[in-house]
Amino acid sequence: MSKRRGGIPGGGGQMGMMRQLQKMQEEMAAAQEALANETTEVSVGGGAVTIVITGHQRVQSISINPDAIDTSDPEWINDLQDMLVIAVNQAVEQSQMMAAQRMEAITGGLGDIPGLGGLLGG
Repeated sequence: MSKRRGGIPGGGGQMGMMRQLQKMQEEMAAAQEALANETTEVSVGGGAVTIVITGHQRVQSISINPDAIDTSDPEWINDLQDMLVIAVNQAVEQSQMMAAQRMEAITGGLGDIPGLGGLLGG
């Protein structure tokens, strides 16, 4: 007669998976922390407006180049406002893509595994 050892079949595999998930969780936390210091820069209007934003979607700076704006045009303020909106939206989008790439590098698409659902933010 053969006896099973270890109790639950595949138990060792489950422990290994739990360790891998814990390691991945630690790596994700470290990546999230690093994103606070990583930045991306967006420039629009031929350099009229430049925005620097972190991986946490926090705007660090907005620079306006007065030489790139024709203030003699009566619509210059509207143009500047439009450029600011475009630049902020592009900066947020790039920041989100940067964060998603960092997380994807860690999870490797594990959000698609049945049963894990939204556990990994995927």
